[in-house]
Amino acid sequence: MPTRHLITLNDLTDEDLRHIVARGAHFASGAGRDERPLAGQVVGIYFRKTSTRTRTAFSSGALRLGAQIVSYGPDDLQTNTGETIEDTGRVMSRMLDMLVARTAGDPAEMRALAGDGRMSVVNAMSADEHPTQALTDLTTLQRHFGRIDGLRLLYIGEGNNTAVALALALSRFSGVELELRTPPGYGLAPEVLERARAQAARTGSSVVEHHHMDGLPQGVDVVYTTRWQTTGTSKPDANWREIFAPFQVTEALWENSPQAVFLHDLPAHRGEEVTAEVLDGHRSIAFDQAENKMHSAMAVLEWCRAAGNGSGR
Repeated sequence: MPTRHLITLNDLTDEDLRHIVARGAHFASGAGRDERPLAGQVVGIYFRKTSTRTRTAFSSGALRLGAQIVSYGPDDLQTNTGETIEDTGRVMSRMLDMLVARTAGDPAEMRALAGDGRMSVVNAMSADEHPTQALTDLTTLQRHFGRIDGLRLLYIGEGNNTAVALALALSRFSGVELELRTPPGYGLAPEVLERARAQAARTGSSVVEHHHMDGLPQGVDVVYTTRWQTTGTSKPDANWREIFAPFQVTEALWENSPQAVFLHDLPAHRGEEVTAEVLDGHRSIAFDQAENKMHSAMAVLEWCRAAGNGSGR
């Protein structure tokens, strides 16, 4: 069977997506504590950009599944002296079973690393998409609500790589309502919004986006935000903080949705995208969400190697 990669959520079928979420919830429950599907395998952890949760999640997750890991920082590879990314991938694929990479750059780099076909490659964040964050979010929703189908989510903030992944993932579940409130000029790319809406039309869900904070929806299940200054990006507007200011998540948002929980992919800047009262309050499950990154990472690693080692599902 061919090697599996997770470079974009588009690499997953609907069945794959639900399977990974279910396995993430399985690991989170503690039921898979003694499972070692990666015994005898070696996972490379290559992070060119800063990371706390994702790097720790994949490192600890691989170890818990029985693998050994090799870690690389931004200054460790010969790409810094001119070696091509294609040659780097050809060499790594002869020594590693999997490579988890964060570049915050063009996802074409990850395709090049995966070009030899023998080593699974996992996108731990590129400039345009953060697929493993979406899988973490889905795992969190599954654990908290017992379902994803039919949930109503309000996302507030920049249409960054986390928002992209969230829209592409949630639109593949049935009856989901996702409303994004993004600052003017900082929304989802048109092609991403078009794809998410096409998927939503197929599944009976909806994805809508507005660039103001008027008339917020009532009775949502989840309020989600991310930090305003995303890793590896810069804002084109010098006054971007003024543009973003109305999109801060405060306790006032719960007047319309008193039962909603709060999600944040972290790290958070209290007093900017969210107030301390919300992030540290009883509605917040953001730190449970952070823990679920490890459980979800374990599910991703297991899924990637299931084809390569013939273990199936």
